[in-house]
Formats: sequence, C-alpha cells, structure tokens
Amino acid sequence: MMTVTKGRRRIVIIGGGITGLTATYYLQRAAVAKQLPIDITLVEASLRLGGKVHTHRKNGIIVEKGPESFFDRTGSVQQLAQDLHIEDSIVGNHLGPTYVVLGNELYPVPESLLAGDAPHISSFITSRLFSVSGKVRAAGDFVIPRTHLPIDQPVGPFLRRRFGAEIVENLVEPLLASVYAGDVEQLSLQTTFPELYDVEQKHRSLLLGMRKAQSSLFYGDIPKQAEGIFHTFKNGLETMVEAMEATLKPGTILKGVRAEAIAYNADKEMTVQLSHKPIMQADDIIIATPYHVAQGLFADKQMLQELDDMTAATIATVNMVFKRDQFVDLKALAFFVSRNSDLTITSCTWSNLKWPTTAPQDYVVLRSYIGRVGDEAIVELSDREIEQNVLADLQQTLGVNGKPLTTIVTRWKDAMPQYTVGHKARIARVEQKLHEVYPNVHLAGSSFKGISIPECVAQGQQIAAQLLAPYEQ
Repeated sequence: MMTVTKGRRRIVIIGGGITGLTATYYLQRAAVAKQLPIDITLVEASLRLGGKVHTHRKNGIIVEKGPESFFDRTGSVQQLAQDLHIEDSIVGNHLGPTYVVLGNELYPVPESLLAGDAPHISSFITSRLFSVSGKVRAAGDFVIPRTHLPIDQPVGPFLRRRFGAEIVENLVEPLLASVYAGDVEQLSLQTTFPELYDVEQKHRSLLLGMRKAQSSLFYGDIPKQAEGIFHTFKNGLETMVEAMEATLKPGTILKGVRAEAIAYNADKEMTVQLSHKPIMQADDIIIATPYHVAQGLFADKQMLQELDDMTAATIATVNMVFKRDQFVDLKALAFFVSRNSDLTITSCTWSNLKWPTTAPQDYVVLRSYIGRVGDEAIVELSDREIEQNVLADLQQTLGVNGKPLTTIVTRWKDAMPQYTVGHKARIARVEQKLHEVYPNVHLAGSSFKGISIPECVAQGQQIAAQLLAPYEQ
C-alpha cells in the first residue's frame, strides 16, 4: 500500500546503522535521479552513522572497533561500492596460519576449512586438533543417515550427530563464537547455515556432498581465488559509511535525535514522535534498530511481544598496538579459543598481517574479542582490568614482551542478536501482526534477517527497491 501526504511521499528511516543508511542512500539516489515526489528523513539517536561499523584512524594505524571485514557471498557490498564509486578501494585479506586454543596450547586449523575449499577427510586425519578417536568418529559422516528433523534445529546437535562431539567442541564452537558470540546448542541451523541441511538432504554425507559441490564447510560455494575470502576497504570499513553519508542532501539526517513512538494521530495519519523535534508525519517507516529498541516504539506492548523471546550477546573488541620487536614469531594470522580454555579472550587476529594497509611495518596490531553467551561478565570490567586480562592471555599464548603502546576497548552491549531455533518463523509472525495494524511500517536490520554486513546492506537495498517499486510501473 502506498499513501502520500500532501502530494509528497514522506519516508522516515529509524536507525542509522548499515541497513538504515543503505536504505536511505538508495531511496534518495532514486528520488534525485528520477525527480520523484519523495521526502526522506533518517533519524539516528547517536551522533554518528554506521552502527557497529566504526573505524579509528590515527598515526597511520587503522583500527576497527566493530566488525573488521565482510564476506560478500551475494555481492551486495560490491554493488554498493560500485554505486558509490569506491570499489577500487576494496582489498582482500592476506592468508596465513590460523589456530584454535585448546587448554593453553595453540593447534593449527586445517587450511582448507578456512580458505573456502571443500573439506576432505584428510583435513581431519592430519590435524592435531582432534584425537584418534575423534577422527574416527568424524569419518562416521560417510555412513550416518540423513536427519529426519526439520531444518529449524540447533547447529551444535546437527553437526555433532554427523562428526562427533570433538569436532564441535574443538573446531565448530570456537569459530562460530567469533561470528555470532552465541551458543551452538541454541543457534538455528535454518538461519545460520541452511546450506548444510540442504547438502545432507541431497547427498547424506556432508563431506561427500561438499566435495561434489566444491562447497566449503562454513562459507558455501565460492570461487577459487588467490587472496582470502574476506574483504574490507583500504582506509577501513567506515569508508562506505562516509561515502553514503556524503551523498545525502542537507537536512536528510537527524543525528542525536531519538525516535520515541510510532502512532496514528486523530486524522489517522501515521506519525513519529521524536525526542526534541516536532512530531513527524510519515507515509512509510523503516525500523532499522535493534529489536529491543523497535519494541519500545509502540504503545501497544503486544505489537512486537514475540521479540521478548530474543536475546543478544554483549561483547567487546580490544585492539592493542605493539612494536614489532615485542614479538618473536609473527607467522600466525589469527587464533580462536575453545570454551574449555581458561583464556578470557574468544579470538585474536593479527590485523596488520591480515590487512597490511592497517599499520606501518614496524607495528603490530592485535585485535581480540571478549564476551559471548554465558561468558559476558568480563565486558563489565574497567578498561584497565580488561587490558590486564587480555594482555595476560596474549603473553601466555604468544609470548608478548611488555605492554602495548595503545589499547582501545570498545564495548557493544546487547549488540549480537541470537538467531535461536524458531527465529525465522518468529520474525514472520511479528511482521504479520505489525502489518495488520501498520501496513507501511517495515522491519529491517541485524536483529531480523541477517547479522553480517552484506546481509544488512542487502536488506537496505531490498527495502528501498520495495518502496520504489510503484514508481517503476
């Protein structure tokens, strides 16, 4: 349904993270190019755009306070970069050894499992990550029958049934914790790795099916390439945020303004109440906020009640800058930490090796994550206490000499929405109930249909195309 206020269509976007900003960019781009009768306003409660994408640049060193890269499987970020004319600044990650910490020891992860290659049983046989009995159990994937459960089941039990507990505990859980900060016993296979279910249903064996399809365990079907499968921009991820913001007309963005309520006025016109601005009328509203913020926008608490079942993990990134001579061995690229370890951190990346443009050659930038579901208390410590804990972990695992030159601790409270079993159906029911009362209010963003940067960009592109569709007729 398309409605128009006073001859012009008023679209309000609530939330200036990647999804909301992308939607705003494409809506205004089309409105200007085609001279459409559309007025667009982006309302952002904070004083900056980009949400969790936050790049810190100082003295030639680039540090990502939020996500550090993207895996652009569907090409949504590439398309955005082309539209912004910044595609030439996209760079791929350098490759290098990756490890998992079991107990207090680093064990190399089979390269094929992280490089996008189809896994082979030899990857498990030759790995020190798994015991002999664990390797024998992993081979059971060749004979174990297909599951008869529906696709909406937990990731952990699904993979444990196929490969055994050791593969899940020593490999799957540490790697997924770095992406979702979640519990594999709760994360939904349908909303995280649905392709694994499809492979099993078609081929029975995951290993044989992925070999036939030349598909990787965690990254699906991707082309062979010399560089890594992850990408960023030479000057940091915030490059795309800055590029989108620079294209928007003056007056489009309201920063430091909080959307407080969505309602109908006496004339049955949809309105948005703002924290310290006049009430705005709106023909369409895009809610691109975290789920708990979206809930607070409606006086009727039953409107988005099913979102009460959602949870979000609290995490923090800890970026430390060292001089190169504080390290003996710099051959590693990253390590992930299993839950059976005593370490505080959940993962650590050598940012300057993964992305050589992030620091001068005589500096080392280590980026660590702390916090995940069931282990979030560490994030509540002071910056100094967090620095001490993380440094102790790095000294124990890497033998770091001395203290960092700089430490940047960035907390992300309730920032990692958990796509638990039932998530997809839950969001479908929420949208249906919302549209019965507010047919022109749309939910989008990382809380709902994808947490990665490409997924958030794609949601922004899709909702913009949906709202622009009537003008294409």
